[in-house]
Amino acid sequence: MTARRQCFGLPAIDKTWLLLAGLSVLGLLLPLLTYAPNRLLTGRGLSVLTLHDGLAMALIPAAVLLVAACFAPESPRGLLARAWWSMWFVALLLWSAGHEASKLAGAEDSLARVSFGSGFWLMSLACLLMASESLRRLALPPLRQTLCLAAGIAPALAVLLTGRLDALSLLKEYQNYQDSFDTALIQHMQLVLFSLLPAVAAGTLLGLAAFRWRHWNNWLFGSLNILQTIPSIALFGLLIGPLAWIGKHWPGSGIAGVGAWPAVVALALYSLLPLARATCAGLQQVPQDVRHAAEGIGMTRWQIFRRIDLPLALPMFLGGVRVTAVQSIGLAAVSALIGAGGFGAIMFQGLSGSALDQVLLGVLPVVALAAATDGLFKLAASRLDRNRHD
Repeated sequence: MTARRQCFGLPAIDKTWLLLAGLSVLGLLLPLLTYAPNRLLTGRGLSVLTLHDGLAMALIPAAVLLVAACFAPESPRGLLARAWWSMWFVALLLWSAGHEASKLAGAEDSLARVSFGSGFWLMSLACLLMASESLRRLALPPLRQTLCLAAGIAPALAVLLTGRLDALSLLKEYQNYQDSFDTALIQHMQLVLFSLLPAVAAGTLLGLAAFRWRHWNNWLFGSLNILQTIPSIALFGLLIGPLAWIGKHWPGSGIAGVGAWPAVVALALYSLLPLARATCAGLQQVPQDVRHAAEGIGMTRWQIFRRIDLPLALPMFLGGVRVTAVQSIGLAAVSALIGAGGFGAIMFQGLSGSALDQVLLGVLPVVALAAATDGLFKLAASRLDRNRHD
């Protein structure tokens, strides 16, 4: 089909972009927002056509332009324009939602709640996937890719920081729970850091042992695989008894069966397998010829490890730490069920009260933290790789 279109002089169609753009157009048919008299009642959907001040006349042509971009040539400028336009469309969606919320649930009706509807989430997700796919095809270095992404989200961030979204239910929930949100952020970061640091040390040692004594591999990785298959809730429960016993016999230690301690131990145990595998795999991919050459010039085993093995295995090891950190950020939310706090506490409190926006107040920061952590580790790996080749 592509060859036939080119034969007649027609531009090739980007099928992936066409699918995502089609989802964005489909989102126009779904409720962009929902309006409810208060935070507990089910809201009624508000379509794009019902928006005030003719906002539909801006959103509909913008969605049509997304479809038109399917026919643009896949050049670097075209891909960059696609990525930026999709992010600008998200900013337009946010501004429209905030403007409509200020009309429906402004100061005159403090109990009313205007929330994002299914159409908003579908269009935003499709646009984010468009931007991600376009940047992926550009094949930019991670630093430039991050700068382009930051430039793309700047308009949406400006809409948020200028207070245009304050009338939305999600921002009202943040204002009501700002102190709890700040506390949850600190608790969440503490859970991740205090579990990741010992896990990195223990996982690295286990990976080194698996590389040094390879006949242990089946037993070691088999045991860690069993730990990985235990559901998080079950592992939290299994740790309550032993930690409560330790806390009872050593009351000054601060260890308890509920709270942060079982969460930190469980998260550290879950982190051992990816860290050990990354360490062992990183060392195994170091060419033996390089080691033999180092031995030939008189380097000791410690010098070979420090100057040869460690630098060559470091990128793969950082990849394991990246996976572990992102995994821990997500699992830390579940630990709120045993009193560990964090964003999971806000999320589960919203679930118990059937307050969807409060649930999002706990979920969205976890997603943002995971994405930011993943990006930072990719930047570090790119920097390391560039230094190796310089």
